[in-house]
Amino acid sequence: MEATALVPLGMGLIVVGAGLGIGRFTAAAAESIARQPEAADKITGAVNLPLFLLEGVAILAEVFTFLMLIL
Repeated sequence: MEATALVPLGMGLIVVGAGLGIGRFTAAAAESIARQPEAADKITGAVNLPLFLLEGVAILAEVFTFLMLIL
C-alpha cells in the first residue's frame, strides 16, 4: 500500500483524536464548574490554554500530514 493511500486515514485519526481529547477536557471542566460554581472563572481560565494548545497541535499534525501527500 502506498503512503499516499494512508494520508486520509491519518488525517481522520488526527481529527478523531483531537475531538475526543477536547471533548473529555471540556466535559471535565463542565463537571468541575457544576460542583463548584464559585470557581467558574478560575476553572475556565485554566482550561483555555490547554484547549488552544491541543487544537494547535491537531492543526499542525493536519498540515504535516497534508505535506506528506504533496511532497
